[in-house]
Amino acid sequence: MSELLVNDVSMIFDTPDGGQVEALRNVSFNLKQGELLSVLGPSGCGKSTLLNIVAGFLAPTDGTVSNGSTELHGPGADRGMVFQQGALFEWLTVAENIGFGLTMKGRPKEEIAGVVDHLLQTVGLQDFGDKPIYELSGGMQQRVALARCLANDPDIILMDEPLGALDALTREKMQSLVLKLWKETGKTIILITHSVEEALFLGERLFVMAPRPGRIQKEYQLPFADEGLTKDPREIKASQEFIAKREEVLSMIWEMEEEIMGGAEAVGA
Repeated sequence: MSELLVNDVSMIFDTPDGGQVEALRNVSFNLKQGELLSVLGPSGCGKSTLLNIVAGFLAPTDGTVSNGSTELHGPGADRGMVFQQGALFEWLTVAENIGFGLTMKGRPKEEIAGVVDHLLQTVGLQDFGDKPIYELSGGMQQRVALARCLANDPDIILMDEPLGALDALTREKMQSLVLKLWKETGKTIILITHSVEEALFLGERLFVMAPRPGRIQKEYQLPFADEGLTKDPREIKASQEFIAKREEVLSMIWEMEEEIMGGAEAVGA
């Protein structure tokens, strides 16, 4: 079983005026295969920067990222990305979008068709394979994006606010789908979100990150993702345990935001 290792990762960006911004400082953690991690924090805490480093889109200033014994340098087929907007090809059908990566790899048409049919069933789009993307709702497009990611069979799925643009009801349905896919596929998942409720519900583990320089302020081990596989999400989110954790994390992030705003006002003064 492979393990994702993030070792002492720091990231400093140069600014146009000749200054520097320290986005991340000495971030370290490991994820075993099949773990689901959600990452939460105030704006500017480096959540997306961290995800982009794991994806290979950014090279860290210091530190390393490894998948098992392989140190990662750049994007690779072992990692799949799901963005806030599906980043789908509007001129292709649902089925063609899902099978795009396999087509680019030159896989046989029969193999591609089998994988696509299976994933259409998995994400509940079995009647939409021939539909163009522009005819689908936002939630359905995100289902296609998830299926396209799974078609390439990555070890690790990286999600950057994948449900952030959806309405509340669709978002809750998609949260349940993410849990279903997580358990059925055994994939390692890292989910970035701004929603405290979503982070608590989906994260088997949860990192709350502190603002610049971004670092892991607190880690939680949570039961709600496993519960979400068999219980009604509304029941879980209405439980006293969930509410207490939500208020604890909200208070922590609220205090961070207050510090950020206070620092900004001081600079402005």
